[in-house]
Amino acid sequence: MSELTKPLRRTCATEDVHKRLLRESSKYREARTQIENMTLNLMEDTSRNAIVDVVKIPIVIHVVWNKPDQNISIAQIKSQIDVLNRDFRAQNLDVSQVPSEWKDLVSDTLIEFHLATKDPNGNQTNGITVTQTTKISFSHDDDSVKSQSSGGADPWPADRYLNLWVCPLEGGLLGYAQFPGGPDETDGVVINYIAFGTVGTAQAPFNLGRTATHEIGHWLNLRHIWGDDQSKPNKCSGSDQVEDTPNQAVPNRGSNTIFPHITCNNGPTGDMFMNYMDYVDDKVMVMFTKGQVDRMHACLNGPRSSFLQQPILV
Repeated sequence: MSELTKPLRRTCATEDVHKRLLRESSKYREARTQIENMTLNLMEDTSRNAIVDVVKIPIVIHVVWNKPDQNISIAQIKSQIDVLNRDFRAQNLDVSQVPSEWKDLVSDTLIEFHLATKDPNGNQTNGITVTQTTKISFSHDDDSVKSQSSGGADPWPADRYLNLWVCPLEGGLLGYAQFPGGPDETDGVVINYIAFGTVGTAQAPFNLGRTATHEIGHWLNLRHIWGDDQSKPNKCSGSDQVEDTPNQAVPNRGSNTIFPHITCNNGPTGDMFMNYMDYVDDKVMVMFTKGQVDRMHACLNGPRSSFLQQPILV
């Protein structure tokens, strides 16, 4: 990887993309305000926000590669799908790491992800597209991986498929997502090919598929657990808009955080650093909470309701 920087710690550019879209688009600003108001109302109205049957999200994986080793295998792609379905259904074995104080908060999202079996024209597909590119790497700044004209791959309709691009990312970036409310042509998730799945090119400490779990959490409208206020003088002023995740000062990183890790007067239990929406290494993040699940369900009952209404494409 001479042209690329190997990620040494977790980095996610979702918040950067969010801030860029807020600056550039009044339509996005208005949409985000409406979505957050809708989310709040749905989370307060449990009858309207109830999801009792498993929601199956059709996913299309766009592999965009420059060097042959970046053209990941079907086995690697399937390993990532397996991780997503264990993590989002709370069936991951390492959920046992959750401290006893929080075990009652661990929640099954009732969301599963399956490679699409029909393409936008109704033809049979394996849910994977493969594109060779002349670009050495991609950045979140321009979303160029999401367009064939700029060296990437065009998305499938964003109201019918979760588009996920796997590619070489520059600057040590692991991945990023677009919150609901953004442009359809850039809606989806991008993951570095060395942080995708559990086999092949996946490299420790990001080789357990949790980068995709984290980023799809964003796609379903979850925020970082510390509220993205780490650059402010008062690092305890932000919020992820979920009541059962403790307020914390900054992202936790690596794999050496010991429970309890107290910040923001959040004792005695401290930071929920084992949450998928923190920045710890893959082997440490193991859970979503009930409140986070409620927020994801509000997303599916709100801005991403097309995934509840469409014919099954998986």
